[in-house]
Amino acid sequence: MEEILNIQTPVMFDESVAHDETHSHKPYASSSFNNSDEIRIAVQHQDLTLLPSKSSLHVYGKLMKTDGTVAVATTLVNNAICHLFEEVRYELNAIEIDISKNVGLTSLMKGYASLNPSQAWLMENAGWLDVEERNQKLTDPNGYFDVSVPLSTILGFAEDYREIVVNAKHELILTRSKTDANAVLQSADEDYKIRIDKVEWLIPYVQLSDQRKLGLLSFIEKDLPISMSFRTWELYEYPMLPTTSKHVWTVKTSTQLEKPRYILSGFQTNRKNNARRNASRIDHCDITDVKLFLNSQSYPYGNMNLDMNHNQYALLYDMYAHFQAVYYGKDPEPLLKKGEFLQFAPITIIDCSKQNESLKYGPVDIRLEFEAKDNFPTETSAYCLILHDRVIEYNPISGGVKKLV
Repeated sequence: MEEILNIQTPVMFDESVAHDETHSHKPYASSSFNNSDEIRIAVQHQDLTLLPSKSSLHVYGKLMKTDGTVAVATTLVNNAICHLFEEVRYELNAIEIDISKNVGLTSLMKGYASLNPSQAWLMENAGWLDVEERNQKLTDPNGYFDVSVPLSTILGFAEDYREIVVNAKHELILTRSKTDANAVLQSADEDYKIRIDKVEWLIPYVQLSDQRKLGLLSFIEKDLPISMSFRTWELYEYPMLPTTSKHVWTVKTSTQLEKPRYILSGFQTNRKNNARRNASRIDHCDITDVKLFLNSQSYPYGNMNLDMNHNQYALLYDMYAHFQAVYYGKDPEPLLKKGEFLQFAPITIIDCSKQNESLKYGPVDIRLEFEAKDNFPTETSAYCLILHDRVIEYNPISGGVKKLV
């Protein structure tokens, strides 16, 4: 009841920011947007105050037949624009800060886990369709598409580090995929091509009030290191699982400074670079159990005993639905309903953020054990998305950048 008595509390207005405006930065004039091309977008001026967390990637282009006419039997899949890029890298003062490889699948798995239904309309503008993809299309009747993808859905840095970055040179490097087959779905043979006409990086410029600017300049002139902490996303692929019902995958050996906090895993059967199969969907492969080992420590502790054909996957959905609670510290609002989850994106999400003392020192072997009801189908790939901490320090005057974690 105390707050209803505070009649003497003065009215406060936040005027720390005098002005902010979004500027468009385009690639170098010599850049081309064809398959395997590298696209560099730089912000050269170092006396700016930028907010990368609110930046976005604007992509405009056209899906068509190779002769330029409208493609009839070919459509773009969910998150297709991210599938057009093999790699996205963010650099600060020419030092790599964060990177996303296999951008389509990385952002897809992370997006299914992180997005909620209230963001559906916003994400449609970023190239996300409803899971059944029946009522929406990314292209107009003439094949043109125009999307704005928030950088926070592609890079962990942009999602987690929400402060301004001052006195630094920024650069975003995009690498086009070797093939666009993962971005499309074909109902019949058709020679198609995806032409990108425009790529630009939209970044907010922040102008501080005089009082806050003086305080910031006073801090900057000391050239003290500024720490930036975030969670980066690393995707690993097992290209073809053997035709067996049980498999052990040693994903990587993690250093002491890159301990995994969350592991997302999933399977795709004959979807990679196959225009006849939707690359934006995950297959459950009749999985019965998934277990993560960090050295000898296992997550989860017990077996899941799944049986997809008999509707036994409540524990798998529970792990998916509660990811937002532990990752973001908020009430979970999963994007997918239980039936949609099994049909379109049955990913396994393992929380390994709490680790015993033996894992806090020295390297950690990350190992996944899969067990299925029957042998894995031929041409089945396994994917493991590791979310782990990273800390960067940069000096605003001398320009030094170094990774601490």
